[in-house]
Amino acid sequence: MLRAYAVPDVRAAEDAVRAGLADGELMRRAAHGLAEVVAARHDARGSGRLVVLAGPGDNGGDALHAAALLAGGGDRDVHVVGIAGQLHAGGLEAARAAGLTVHDVAPDTAELPTTVQQLLSTADLVVDGLLGIGGRPGLRGAMRAAAEAVPGTAYVVAVDLPSGADPDGGAAAEHCVVADETVALGMLKPVHLLPPTAAVVGAVTLVDIGVTMRATPVVERLEAADVAERWPVPGAGDDKYRRGVLGVIAGSAEYPGAAVLCTTAALETGVGMVRYLGPGRAEDLVLAACPEVVPGEGRIQAMVMGPGVPLRDGETSDRRQVQWFRQALASDTPLVVDAGALQLLAHWQRTGHLRCEAPTLLTPHAGELATMLTELGGRPVDREQVEAEPVRHARRAARATGASVLLKGATTVVADPDPGVPVRTQADAPPWLATAGAGDVLAGICGALLAAGLPPREAGSVGALVHGLAAAHANPGGPVRATSVAGAVAPVVARLLGG
Repeated sequence: MLRAYAVPDVRAAEDAVRAGLADGELMRRAAHGLAEVVAARHDARGSGRLVVLAGPGDNGGDALHAAALLAGGGDRDVHVVGIAGQLHAGGLEAARAAGLTVHDVAPDTAELPTTVQQLLSTADLVVDGLLGIGGRPGLRGAMRAAAEAVPGTAYVVAVDLPSGADPDGGAAAEHCVVADETVALGMLKPVHLLPPTAAVVGAVTLVDIGVTMRATPVVERLEAADVAERWPVPGAGDDKYRRGVLGVIAGSAEYPGAAVLCTTAALETGVGMVRYLGPGRAEDLVLAACPEVVPGEGRIQAMVMGPGVPLRDGETSDRRQVQWFRQALASDTPLVVDAGALQLLAHWQRTGHLRCEAPTLLTPHAGELATMLTELGGRPVDREQVEAEPVRHARRAARATGASVLLKGATTVVADPDPGVPVRTQADAPPWLATAGAGDVLAGICGALLAAGLPPREAGSVGALVHGLAAAHANPGGPVRATSVAGAVAPVVARLLGG
């Protein structure tokens, strides 16, 4: 599992280790790790010119020491550009001792010297060591000019984080370095795992510099290796009821396919049985696609409600569905609440008529979460606000409803109603997964895991991981349809379990 820690905790841990080391030893460790990664990328890509951007402070020192190592460790065309009132003294000395010329640029200038512009325009690989975790979001002056001068063809390696990105990962920066890869020094920080900054971080490589964290992480991310210990594998004595029976209230006259996708995904995930409740046309399609499904009410261990069920003025085209929703929400059955059922839940909770008491996972996209929060709080919230600060809004919804919230997106957020529990994020899916019906498949996967006994937070994060990997497996590198994603779940699970 990947774990990211709050910036103050990172600083405290580094200071504790630094106090027991010789002066500069921690920076030398960081520089050696950084130089090894950069050298590997440079040599593997057959890159030519390598430009190191160094700013003030320790991040600039790491970059300068690494530049010295890169210049002395092979036949590489290394250049250094320093943008600071004062560069790190030890790093500057090391770079000059390695025979490197450091091109100094005043930080408040808006236009780079011609020599520096030419260096950057011809760079094949750029190391970004301008700002570290102490930097403010957004670049200004010469740093911004340097970031904008990096050609799109260059491979960019950021030192610890892309300069100008928010270290806390709370908001996207308008002007920052966009990295192809970020070398995280010692431990991950929120910037590496949270959605607003994920797009500029690129691939993350963690370098061990001997710092041990004892603090609680603020962000977690499951990896493929974490699935096996969480997955509900049946034993020899299990029957379909012990494996979990999932109820599904999904589909409508307008969107009958959602019922097919949700039930198919649940079956492919390995649930013991699916019971389906929905309109006749959708039921016929479900049974044609999945003859294993049992229509009608009965004993269940969990329920998925809402996929493909549009709501208009508090009603659906099949009035029975609203009654089924109400019954499910009033029960102690674990729930996955999606799509149209989200709006009903928010309305009923605001008016005090109904509140989820059972373990519940809400699975909105940004627009649905905005609608929910508007209903719950009485003040307008729009999609753009949710997308700008997804963690804050997901946590707000979790606190208001008492449910875990899975906010769908390129980087999925899973927030718990307990503020002391780390938020989880997953980013396992290719962009091709942004397609109609993908959310119905995810709801089915999460519902099957709830029915097998996983708590909502685990069902959401494990489900999001498997959903993303299934999309990648369905057609690697190319477009996928939701039906193919559902069909890829079973083989992906088998691979994750070592089958």
